[in-house]
Amino acid sequence: MTAGGDGLSGTVWAGARERRVRTGGVELCVAELGERGRPTVVLVHGYPDSKEVWSEVASRLAGRFHVVAYDVRGHGRSTAPRPLRGGFTLEKLTDDFLAVADAVSPDRPVHLVGHDWGSVQAWEFVTVGRTAGRIASFTSMSGPSLDHFGHWIQRRTKRPTPRRVGQLLGQGARSWYIYLLHTPVLPELAWRGPLGRAWPRMLERAEKVPGDGYPTSSLPSDAAHGAWLYRDNIRRRLRDPRADAHAHAPVQLITPLKDVFLSERLYDDLEEWVPRLTRRTLPAKHWIPRSRPDRLATWISDFVVSVEDGGPKAPAPGRYADRFGGRLVLVTGAGSGIGRATALAFAEAGARVLAVDRDAEAAARTAGEARGRGAAASWAETADVSDEQAMEKLAERVTTEYGVVDVLVNNAGIGLGGSFFDTTPQDWRKVLDVNLWGVIHGCRLFGRRMAERGQGGHIVNVASAAAFQPSRALPAYSTSKAAVLMLSECLRAELAGRDIGVTAVCPGFVNTPITSTARFAGVDAEEERRLRKRAARLYGLRGCPPERVAAAVLRAVARDEAVVPVTPEARVAYALSRWMPGALRRIARVKPPL
Repeated sequence: MTAGGDGLSGTVWAGARERRVRTGGVELCVAELGERGRPTVVLVHGYPDSKEVWSEVASRLAGRFHVVAYDVRGHGRSTAPRPLRGGFTLEKLTDDFLAVADAVSPDRPVHLVGHDWGSVQAWEFVTVGRTAGRIASFTSMSGPSLDHFGHWIQRRTKRPTPRRVGQLLGQGARSWYIYLLHTPVLPELAWRGPLGRAWPRMLERAEKVPGDGYPTSSLPSDAAHGAWLYRDNIRRRLRDPRADAHAHAPVQLITPLKDVFLSERLYDDLEEWVPRLTRRTLPAKHWIPRSRPDRLATWISDFVVSVEDGGPKAPAPGRYADRFGGRLVLVTGAGSGIGRATALAFAEAGARVLAVDRDAEAAARTAGEARGRGAAASWAETADVSDEQAMEKLAERVTTEYGVVDVLVNNAGIGLGGSFFDTTPQDWRKVLDVNLWGVIHGCRLFGRRMAERGQGGHIVNVASAAAFQPSRALPAYSTSKAAVLMLSECLRAELAGRDIGVTAVCPGFVNTPITSTARFAGVDAEEERRLRKRAARLYGLRGCPPERVAAAVLRAVARDEAVVPVTPEARVAYALSRWMPGALRRIARVKPPL
């Protein structure tokens, strides 16, 4: 096997170096970005793609790594074997990988990344003996090992239970295209005809893949040749899977939860085959190299760096660590109460946490504690959410220094009690400026950047049970929180088509510092102090900690829930507001014990 010299041969990757690697009767087209001498990351594409599927991810990785991608034999600018039958076996694909690895990184093992059929082949690379020592790590997405898949099927057929049979039938239905690809001639005719012409539009509509010139013009021949990947390997490996298919390098598994082709249940037993496994999940469909390049680049970078530093660090201890690890989460009002608890809960899930509060010392304390709780990174920022200009500067600074926020939690708020006629216009402005306009500023400034990025995200607006429970004692506060609830519902409808979820979290009586800082209209300072103490004592007796709300926030983001009442009284009030609003109106007439 020999490697050709470098040259610019028309690759669509800006600034890429291109070379040809000859092996096994074919010539592979290999593109490189980034400085040689840095850790080498090899990207392997799937079906019916070419290496260009990786262009967005590769450009994001090139600043830190030597990035390599090659067209699999018969795809893109690589030549096809002759004859096609028998030319795409996993053994020959392994020969190709080793030839590329030897050409681009002869002295150091490479970090392997595969998607779809690129992941299927890479599982072969990372589990066969002849590649031991050549692979430093493997990141897999949307493509299982055929050997592991074969054992998965055998276990469910030998010991069927209703659950196992359901899993088999479910994956069988998802695999409908595999049966068609085994038919002679038909797939080739379809791809070279109407399917090949329609495929870019289908990806854009069904998978929300941006229509930015991908896929390339080689798609019809790539797809026609790639059908032999299935024909040469699927039946043979599923009937007789290898018993020694254990990974000899650390593996990071990234599972898109909305993948219409592969069930996440396929990976239930993966720890048996991979002793050093890191799991990640994200709410996306199959083609994540195009739809979620930022998220993939971050996870790949973090994993490669951890391996280079001596091995993947222990996973974050919190629940949902597979979902939020490495994601950028911004929480307002993070200096205390629900905001602090939420920031720390995301930290325990391995997120990168931005703690924002108007109290700089409180924000710094939360950020410091987040680092000790498992956050991938944490920072403190100072801002008054009611100040439009301050929030605009914050959004610009955050985007420039840390990137686009993945999860925004608009939590900052203040309390105000007192009758409507005792509440002055100044009182109204203060409450609405913080409780409503603070949320509007956050949604507008950070939500817009999420939408413009086009890679999904989530916004959580902390409202209150007071949003749907009228009260004669809380007219201003209840109005502000009801507006937050309706804003959340409207924004959820608008952003649904952009894969951005919006949740309104509505706590009931929660023991937080807001009770000791709340203002009461129409009373003097001494009476206000008495009312604060009484409210704090009553909320303390209720005994609901802010950590319960924080857990609900993480669960709501993971499940993409719309409205989340927290605490029993909030759930009862929400149910009554929907089914018996008259009962809530009668309750609202009762004078509170304060």
